[in-house]
Amino acid sequence: MQNQEAHFLGVDVGGTHLKIGLVDKQGNILDFEKEDTTPYRDDPDGFGPCFIKGLGKYLKKYPQVKNIGIGLPGMISKDRTTAIEIPAIPDLNGFNLKGGLEEAYPDHEFSLENDAAAAAIGEFYFGKDDPAENFLFITMGTGIGSALVLDGQVFKGSRGNAMEMGHMLSKGSARLETLIGRQGILNIMSRMIAAYPEKAGELVGATLGTHLLVDTAKAGNPVSLMVFEEVGMIMGEAIVSAIRILDVTDVYFGGGISAGLEFMMPTLERTIKQYLSQYYGKDLVLKKATLENNAGTLGAAALCFMGSGL
Repeated sequence: MQNQEAHFLGVDVGGTHLKIGLVDKQGNILDFEKEDTTPYRDDPDGFGPCFIKGLGKYLKKYPQVKNIGIGLPGMISKDRTTAIEIPAIPDLNGFNLKGGLEEAYPDHEFSLENDAAAAAIGEFYFGKDDPAENFLFITMGTGIGSALVLDGQVFKGSRGNAMEMGHMLSKGSARLETLIGRQGILNIMSRMIAAYPEKAGELVGATLGTHLLVDTAKAGNPVSLMVFEEVGMIMGEAIVSAIRILDVTDVYFGGGISAGLEFMMPTLERTIKQYLSQYYGKDLVLKKATLENNAGTLGAAALCFMGSGL
């Protein structure tokens, strides 16, 4: 393999930061940089043109790179050229990012994907423990993201934006993301602390956050464990619906809140198996994804492999 084919650039575009990684074909991050997106947001030309210009310094820094993968936090067109709905960066909506990149850098190849789908593809190519050919991937963080890997490819749906589990309706017709995204989980914490102050311990009067929730659950705090139990039940019910529609039995969890997966797992597994027949239950696999904090960058880089023969 020629040197210029051996390295790839993965760009994870977030609401507040860009994460840029130089990645080899084995999934090793050889170099990594993180940028604040404020200058991109404030640029008078707009986020998209500024991003295109800014990427140039990395292409100059890594001249051996010809393939660049980019994960975007929202909906993109089925042909994977244009941002459609990027809630964290609305200035990108309607912007043909791939077209602009190809025009600016005609000697390079660019691959765009939704960030959750990119993370799923990263797990498929680079994940430990021999990932399945078919799996449902769920990210639990600020919001709820999801993707289906079907025969090693992202399932896009008829218009290109399938698998938005965060927008499924759940209890009281609330969206799943509203109930158990980061703010939803903090709302559950507040409610549980108010209901059981005698059991809440150090949570009483504390500044609530998901790191605190995980840490106190590890220490055995009964209120923190009850929070994870409720989150596990809500997520479990949503997964039941997804499994019945998709006919998939491997479910992988990523995102920051997956750090508490062990505390959700008993309720999660019990809820899912309660509502599914043995056809599903006997093959059910629920586990934490393996790429952890590097999922976004490695996933973006892995997009370069899809359909390219690399």
